[in-house]
Order: sequence, then C-alpha cells, then structure tokens
Amino acid sequence: MDDRQRYDRATAELEPPFAILDLTAMRANAADLVRRAAGKPIRVASKSVRSRPVLERILAMDGFHGIMAFTLPEALWLAGHGFTDILVAYPTADRAALARLAADPAAAREIALTVDSPAHLDTIEDAVAGTPGRHEIRLSMDIDAGFRAFGGRLRAGAWRSPVREPAQAAELAAAIAKRPGFRLSGLMAYEAQIAGVGDDPPGNAAFARAVRLMQARSARELIIRRGRIVNAVRQITDLDFVNGGGTGSIEKTVREKAVTEVAAGSGFFHPRLFDFYRGFTGHPAALFALPVVRRPAPGIVTVLGGGYPASGAAGPSRLPQPYLPAGLRYAPDEGAGEVQTPLLGPGADDLRIGDRVWFRHAKAGEMCERFATLHLIDGESVVDSVPTYRGEGQTFL
Repeated sequence: MDDRQRYDRATAELEPPFAILDLTAMRANAADLVRRAAGKPIRVASKSVRSRPVLERILAMDGFHGIMAFTLPEALWLAGHGFTDILVAYPTADRAALARLAADPAAAREIALTVDSPAHLDTIEDAVAGTPGRHEIRLSMDIDAGFRAFGGRLRAGAWRSPVREPAQAAELAAAIAKRPGFRLSGLMAYEAQIAGVGDDPPGNAAFARAVRLMQARSARELIIRRGRIVNAVRQITDLDFVNGGGTGSIEKTVREKAVTEVAAGSGFFHPRLFDFYRGFTGHPAALFALPVVRRPAPGIVTVLGGGYPASGAAGPSRLPQPYLPAGLRYAPDEGAGEVQTPLLGPGADDLRIGDRVWFRHAKAGEMCERFATLHLIDGESVVDSVPTYRGEGQTFL
C-alpha cells in the first residue's frame, strides 16, 4: 500500500479539508535529527510545530530538551502548561506580557528573553517598573551570524542582531551585568544562510555551487567568530547555554566547541523547502487534504481552498506542493486560490468529485495556522486527533 492509499484509508471517515501528521515519518525524522546532533541536546523550535500535544510527544523522545518559542505570550502559555526551559528567540516589546513574566516566579525561572541592545533593556525595565515582588528576568543575547564578503558588499543571512563582534557582545554583557533584576543566561546565533537555505537547489547548477561555496566560507568564518564571542562574554558572566544552528545545519553546528545546544523545528515535519539539502533526506510528515469539487475540462480538476502560501519572499517556492497523487501542478494564471484551486496534469483525469488531493506546505508550522486539528496517523489508522495552537484558541502571530 502506497502512502496515498494509506492516508485515504486512515482518514476515510473525515471530511476534507483537514490536516494530518504521520507519526512514523515524524519519528524517523526526529531520530535522524538526534543522529546528526551527535550527542548535543536539541531545543525544539515551537514555531515549526504549533501544537502543544505534538510538542509534548517530541520532548518525550531522547535527545530533545527545551523549547525555542517565538513570542513571550506563547512562552507564558507554554510555561503555564508545564513546559520548562523556554527561550523566546525573538525580542519582545509586549508590555503586558513582560509585566506578567516579572510577577510570576515560576515563569521567570523557565523563560529567557532575547535582547540585542540596551534599548531592549530599557523597554523591559519600563514595562516591569512598579511590578510588586518583581522577579529576576533571564536574558539571552542574540548574535548576528550572517555572512559578509567583499567588504560587506555581499551579505547572506537574516537581518537580526546588530551585535556581531566579540567587543560588542562583551559591551552588552557588561551593560546587562550592571542592571539589577537581569541575568544573562545564554547566547544564540542563528546561521540562516546555512540552516535555512538548501545547498542543492533544483534547476541551476551554477547557483547551487555558489550556495555551497558561500556556506562553506560562512561556516569557517562563524566557527572562529562565534568562539571568540562566547569567550569574551564568559569573561564577564557564566552562560547556561549557547544555542546555534537549525534543521539544515545541525551536523555542522555541533562541531563547534562553543555551541552547547542546537535548535530544530522544521525537520520534524519536513516541509517542501527542506527537500533541497545534500546532507539529509527527511520524510514528509505533515500534510493537508483538499477535496476535488470540479472537473472543468479534461486534464483539470479543481479542489476546494488551497491558498495557503508560506512567509518569506513571494514566489512559487512559497506555495504548497500538490503531492499525492503525483503529476499535478498549478494553473499558471491562478496558482493556489483563496476558495478554489485548479490543478493540471496527467493525474487529474483519474480523480473524481470527492477524491482527496494531498498537499505539503512549503514551511512547517504555518500549516497549523490554517487547521484547528492535526489527525495523527500511525500505520493505517488515525490514533489521535490533537489541537493546534489555533485549535486551542491561540494565535500568537
């Protein structure tokens, strides 16, 4: 039985649209992440999962410890449900959430906030001023891990922190140490140009070689710079963790002695954008099904809904992939539609009204913003149906 038959059989009693998570595929992906991490713990990026019960399943596996959250309200919510060791990986200016954090001793013990400038310290201090019994706030310093060449004329990587050099990191660490009520607990540096960019993109061999050259040079530069930054900060304060990497760079990042843990999120679901890496091959685990509702012409079917583009630079790579049955593609003048999506190709003529077309999202957790429930499939059966963040009434972004 192929995957399409298995998914169709397991979900025969469900009415699409709906989303599934193949537990066998997710477990295989998780085991491969642990293998690539070579003994270093993996912090789970919640933005790529966005389901509390699924996060619990992942953290119950060996090799995973802690959450990398994306907003402070999310971190507070997770801490309130018993999650521990939560790093909010993006700065916050949420005054109400900051006041809640400072007033909650249990949350303050478990949550670390990301900062990259004294302005963040000022914002936090202003928000928590006057909080009765204010508790110490743990901080993590974000470091720019981007790649620069040709005197800065070439840059690769996400625009994140302004802190790039050891002296800048030491200066910020010293500023934190001087302010009562704060403790610098950790340091993170996300090399997006390696972890989030596939080194085997399709269709352009010259571009693929350029990507691999950039990534090799970036990795060599970063191992030295990150090590020096960590040493400079440790001269001022002890650190509980140094976080780096992501799904696409785990086996590279763990080689750095300065890094104590790595992060991963997309690797559990293995969305479409993670097909283009030479170092690992994942198993598509998260999919959504849409029903065929029209047959407007030979070689064309129309499914209900489908306009679920991923974030990032707009383009075809951000659209969901018609996955099963094989051989379907978008109509070039319509793409993925708000309420209906035409699909062309040889597989269309074998589809009837009511049949399912299975899609993979371009990114991982964003699919869960479209569906309230993930139906968990093990083998040929749905073994559980669990809420996403949306299903629990939580929309943090």
